[in-house]
Amino acid sequence: MTTNKENIWNVPNALSAYRILALPFIIYTIVSGDKNLFITLLSINLITDILDGWIARAFKLQTELGARLDSLADIGTYIMAFVGMIVLERDFVEEYRFEFILLIGLWFLPQLLALFRFGRFPSFHLWSSKAVGYVQGIFIFTFFLFGFWKPYFYFMLVVSCLSYLEELLLVASLPKLRSNLKSAFFVFRQKIS
Repeated sequence: MTTNKENIWNVPNALSAYRILALPFIIYTIVSGDKNLFITLLSINLITDILDGWIARAFKLQTELGARLDSLADIGTYIMAFVGMIVLERDFVEEYRFEFILLIGLWFLPQLLALFRFGRFPSFHLWSSKAVGYVQGIFIFTFFLFGFWKPYFYFMLVVSCLSYLEELLLVASLPKLRSNLKSAFFVFRQKIS
């Protein structure tokens, strides 16, 4: 019996690996207080995140390793974005601490539950997660370049929380973790039919 091995040596996996390797440099920008370099490196991570997913889908280069690398890079970038906000914009985070606690808590809960239930982080790549990545990326980028805009902040908060709740629902209800799902709607529709 032959098994098909995934071709793990591809551009999307290299872009995800780059994002992971960039994390120590992003940490350096936070520690040194260099806001301009922080937003530059974070923006490159966000752009390469968009590119790796697009290239993987367009050229059918999706692999299980790629999904896991992408998720690990997403988690690292996400944590760096929050840590950067907390360290570099302490007064803003303090003023909106409840919102940040809610955002971080709802993001962290499905990660922790997946680690507890399955021994690894989820790599669902839901449509809502992709949308939230754009919405949050725009928020962080515009915040550092143009300043705070309250309506967009609350829009980002609501959209993010809804996406995190969808991920939590899937982590809590699926018997095993699966990668590259579209949405909870499609997963539960398949179970019903």
